Amino acid sequence: MSGGFSRPAWCHLIHAGFALFALFALSGCGSLLWGPQQAPIVDATVMPVEPASAPVAASAPEPVETEAAEPEQPRKPRKPVVKPHKVEPPPPVVTPAPPPPPPPPLIVVRTIERNEARALLDSEVQKPDGKVVGRAVDLIADAGGKPREMVVNLQGFLGVGDRKVNFPWGAFRFTPTAKTAPITLNAAAVPANPAKAAAAALQLPLIDATVERSNGAKVGRVIDVLVDANAQPQAVVLDVNGMVSPERRTIAANWSALRFVTKDKELHPLLELSDAQINASPPYASDKPIRAVSPAPPPAPAPAPASAPAAVAAPAAAATTTAASNARAAR
Repeated sequence: MSGGFSRPAWCHLIHAGFALFALFALSGCGSLLWGPQQAPIVDATVMPVEPASAPVAASAPEPVETEAAEPEQPRKPRKPVVKPHKVEPPPPVVTPAPPPPPPPPLIVVRTIERNEARALLDSEVQKPDGKVVGRAVDLIADAGGKPREMVVNLQGFLGVGDRKVNFPWGAFRFTPTAKTAPITLNAAAVPANPAKAAAAALQLPLIDATVERSNGAKVGRVIDVLVDANAQPQAVVLDVNGMVSPERRTIAANWSALRFVTKDKELHPLLELSDAQINASPPYASDKPIRAVSPAPPPAPAPAPASAPAAVAAPAAAATTTAASNARAAR
């Protein structure tokens, strides 16, 4: 070039060095600087390329193979969770108080069958040959309650000439089960002398006699006497009408419950039956078994429990006495 300075030679060398370095970097020798690099593997098989105009059919998704489902195993039943129950102590057993004892009975009842005793009043009296001579109208007892005489109403002719005659009690035989006359008079019986008998001992005709208590209160009126086959009185029939209850009522009382006491030089029958006992007595009926009553005996007193303080005091007193004796001996 004219008018200018010529390019120095070292500039041409620099350009040549850059060119060489670029070539070296693009060649395989670059691995010496950057280390070995694996060349990319390129499949040499060339797949045919379909023209762009042909649509590509979408391929169906391949079925995914799944493992065969195992049959579901039955679940084991779960055991119920039992929470521990707090056991409470049983309530204390309360012993019920014993029932109160039944009240003591008011009366004692004895049953007498009709074939065992017969009513005395108005019973027919016959002789041993069976001839009826009269009717019994009364029984006379002594202070010990023993029958002494029987009063018989002897029959006259067509009712004319009837008279009451006393015969000794031992002159009769009693048959309660007899269909006819239940009383038989001994043929050799001799009438008793009422005046002589009354002078010998106090006696009491029982029929229509008033029975009282020991305090003087009236119990009833004797309207009949029941006698057994051994000629022993078993009971008296009492009319208690107006005594305790207003209605007419009769009861049978045991002969053994009667007591005979002397009062104003006369015998008086006593029977300790209270109003409550009379009301509790079964009624008397001539066509039913005889239920004779007696007052119930009083209940026996309960034994007194031993006194604990006295039992403790006895050893203490003995110990005091022994200590005093020892003190005197030491002196």
